[in-house]
This record gives sequence, structure tokens and C-alpha cells, in this order.
Amino acid sequence: MSDLEARYRAYIDCLNRQDWAELGSFVDAEATHNGRRLGLAGYRQMLERDHRDIPDLVFRIDLLLIDPPMIGARLSFDCHPAGSFLGLPVNGRRVAFTENVFYRFADGRIAEVWSVIDRAAIEAQL
Repeated sequence: MSDLEARYRAYIDCLNRQDWAELGSFVDAEATHNGRRLGLAGYRQMLERDHRDIPDLVFRIDLLLIDPPMIGARLSFDCHPAGSFLGLPVNGRRVAFTENVFYRFADGRIAEVWSVIDRAAIEAQL
């Protein structure tokens, strides 16, 4: 396992444990998400909101490609979002979907993230 792979797997573990105090060791203070500068504080707020909206949220790595300093991953989710999710009236129903995400690391931390969630898969289950 490469250092970058180990680092990414530790990041996913951090998300699943909701260890927000440790997030700064994985995410750059100036991080961007889909072209928007969130910084570490905004990135943390986004993840905390995700966990609030989806109480049983667990990140699972289905596919992982590493080409330093880049990582590409297909993450899978099987969960029960409360209320609406991505503008869809899920309201606690079980949905399974994937996210395709690319990361650029700088100095061992995530500097940029590009993410696309398979909204059509969720719509098909509703």
C-alpha cells in the first residue's frame, strides 16, 4: 500500500468515525470542493451537515485509483437520509447510490475535491 493510499484510507476512516478534530490533518486549510473555496472550516461544516442529514452515513471505497498527487475513487452509500436529499424527497427511505470523486493532494492534505453523486440512482429508487 502506498503512503497516499494509506493516507486516503485513514481520511475515510476519520469521516466514518466523525472525528472532526482530526480532519485538519487530512484536509488543507484552503481546500476547495467542486471549484468553491470552502477552507477547512467550510469543508468540516459540509461533512457535519451530511452526517446530520444522513444519520447512518458510512463511506465505503468501491474503487480506488492512485496517480500521485491525484486520487480517483468510487464511493458507495447505503443509507436513510432524513428529509430531502439533493432536492429529492427521500424522507428516511433507504437508498443506495455512488459518488465519483477526485482529489488532489498537496503536502499530504486534500487541497481540491471534484465530486459527482449519482442522483439518477436515487431518483430511480423513489
